[in-house]
Amino acid sequence: MCPAVQVAYGIVNARTYSPGGMNERPRRPEDHMERHPEQPSPPQSSTTFTDLKPHGWRNGATWTYLVMLLASGVALLVSFVLSAETLQMARHPGQSLGCDVNAVLSCSTVAQAWQSEIVKFGELSFPNAFFGIAAESVFVTIAVIGMARMTMPKWFATCTWLGSLAALAYSYWLTSQSLFVINALCPWCLVLMFATTIQFMAVSHATVTVQHLPPHASSLRTYYRLNIDLMVDAVWIVALITLILVKDGAMLFR
Repeated sequence: MCPAVQVAYGIVNARTYSPGGMNERPRRPEDHMERHPEQPSPPQSSTTFTDLKPHGWRNGATWTYLVMLLASGVALLVSFVLSAETLQMARHPGQSLGCDVNAVLSCSTVAQAWQSEIVKFGELSFPNAFFGIAAESVFVTIAVIGMARMTMPKWFATCTWLGSLAALAYSYWLTSQSLFVINALCPWCLVLMFATTIQFMAVSHATVTVQHLPPHASSLRTYYRLNIDLMVDAVWIVALITLILVKDGAMLFR
């Protein structure tokens, strides 16, 4: 056998009898690296929507809509009283009303201001109390529906909250006009203002805890679950009373 053939034969035998054979892959530096076990994934939070959902009787449909019903019922009753007094003034001009206590607590002074009849069609005007009857009748009906635990569409619940917000803003505007422009307070109007405030609180509470709106507002659910709303509502009411007393407190009890 010639030398060239012997060399080729030896190379073939070396590859054939190698541990990996002819198909053995050359070792790479990565093959010598130590393989570490996979790191365990961080534990996932077990908090669910049910855990964040406010519980208890305060956050149920019965209580929240009952508060709304009581506040709306008081506001509706006051609207009827104010409407009756408006008709009495129209029939007997210049006659004092039963809620005319002094120069500051005077229903007739407020009723004769233009702010008490902001909706006008030509020479025909409509007292604000008439619109209060219509609006509060709707809120009373919605409160009864809520106490019956009937499912409300999201658009309906949203419109209810927006309506209560509009009623609150309108009531606060009238109160600010009485305090700083007319410089007289109507006792029935003050009752209506506080009733509208509590009504808005109840509607907001029911919208979050019963209707679950907004759908991803976990902070609002925590707000009611921890009963933070009780403190905020109390401060809110005290702030309103303080404002009235600071402005006209010296004249209220004369």
